[in-house]
Amino acid sequence: MFRPNESEDNRRQVRANAPLRRSSSAGSLLDQAGPDTDEDRARPLHRSERPEASRPDTAPRTEASYPSASFGDDESSALEARLQAQWQSVTQIGIGHVLRWLQRGFLLIVVMAIIGAVLAFGYATTTTPRYTVYTDLIVDPSNLNVTPDDLTAANPQRDSQLLEVGSKLRVLTSGNVFRQVIRDQKLTEDPEFFKPSLLSSLLGSSGGELSQDQRELAVQRALEERVQASREERSFVVMLSVWTADPQKSIRLSNAIVEAFQAQLFQSSSESAGRIAASINSRLDELRASVTLSEEKVEQFKRDNKLQSSAGELTSSRISSALDTQVLDAQQRLIQAETRYNQMRSAVADRRIASATIFDSAAMTTMRGNFTALEQQIGAMTRTYGSRHPRLVAMQSERATLESAIAEEADRILQQARQDSEQARATLAQLRNRSDSERATVFTNNDAQVQLRELERDARAKAAVYETYLGRTNQISERQEIDTSNVRVISNPVAPKTKSWPPSTPLLMVGGTIAGAAIGTGLALVFGLLGYLRNARPRYISA
Repeated sequence: MFRPNESEDNRRQVRANAPLRRSSSAGSLLDQAGPDTDEDRARPLHRSERPEASRPDTAPRTEASYPSASFGDDESSALEARLQAQWQSVTQIGIGHVLRWLQRGFLLIVVMAIIGAVLAFGYATTTTPRYTVYTDLIVDPSNLNVTPDDLTAANPQRDSQLLEVGSKLRVLTSGNVFRQVIRDQKLTEDPEFFKPSLLSSLLGSSGGELSQDQRELAVQRALEERVQASREERSFVVMLSVWTADPQKSIRLSNAIVEAFQAQLFQSSSESAGRIAASINSRLDELRASVTLSEEKVEQFKRDNKLQSSAGELTSSRISSALDTQVLDAQQRLIQAETRYNQMRSAVADRRIASATIFDSAAMTTMRGNFTALEQQIGAMTRTYGSRHPRLVAMQSERATLESAIAEEADRILQQARQDSEQARATLAQLRNRSDSERATVFTNNDAQVQLRELERDARAKAAVYETYLGRTNQISERQEIDTSNVRVISNPVAPKTKSWPPSTPLLMVGGTIAGAAIGTGLALVFGLLGYLRNARPRYISA
């Protein structure tokens, strides 16, 4: 690099060695800008252009060795010297140079400013104006809870809810929503959205009539450029912006997009419920057949094992319980009959037939009364008339007859008691046999009932599943007709007072003038710098 404070002797030394290292074919950017002059050829070398003798060789070289340098080294040294001169010139640029360049390019700046103003005016008068309307919606991630066990459960986590809102935000600007708006608002017939000549070139049409799908696709692309939707940070509020060339059209499109968005959410929910209902219905027939088969197995098992039940209890168990009760009653009756029979036998053996109350028939009661009265009469007559009175003999004969009748009645009652005892014993034995038989049946039925309960449990489980599926299918079918999407409009679109783009014509012209002047200023500085660099070598040599 050139150093201004370098000694004059060194500069002379470098200047003397320069002709030996210069190549006749070398050239720089400055050489291409203008022809070389004698002054250029005689310019001093920079100190950085060291002669070959300055290189660390094993033996010192003299000036006579310079003419033998290679052609490539001479060209590189010359280029380095020219670039060094240009850099030295750049470092000497000051504010005065900049002001002179701006003064020389003043006309260019004015012309560029006028061109910028004209272009801005033309853009303002030819560009289609944009009228933007805004709609604010609350997109709640939790749907309305119509039933306690709805198809989709709300996620309580905040991040998951925000993701759900983000998904619904994407639905708001989806192709399905836009296509529905295009059909509802007939945008394929609107020249603002559909321009046949331009669309033909974009879609590669050969000039023929475009199909309806192509027209809708083109309008959808134009509509996508005019619609934007964004969500406020950490909230469920979504802002929808729509612009067209007409304020009222912007409002209509914004409302149509919101309605199509809500309809799309309802349709998506309804289709999901329909798919689930169809899947469940495909299983209902199979479940119904399985339940019927299980119930038939239960009934067939009951018939095969002669199992009858009433009020949840087997009939054999109830019969066995009743027989056990009857056996107990029969035992009580047998005990009573045997006790009565033994008491009668004891009374007969002790000759207490007339006084024993165990003989309790009606005839016995009457004869006892007569016998007691007769005994009293006999006693009275014996005391009055003596034991040989004829009347007393007749009464004694009557008493003997009565005693014989009492004995016969007692014997009859005794035989009846014996028969009752035997009958009670026979009844008890019969009841015990039946009870034992029924008890064996109960044991067999209990073993069968274990298998029966297993079959009934299987049938009940399948019936419960079938009833659950059937009820769920009916519920889902009704759910298809209910809109549970929780989307509310909190700010309706309002017609804007001014257009959102482009800005007003005066403001746009001012901006165009400033931009043109800035471009002109930049060009003036660039042209001034190029001219300054072109003259860098002569200035440096003269210095």
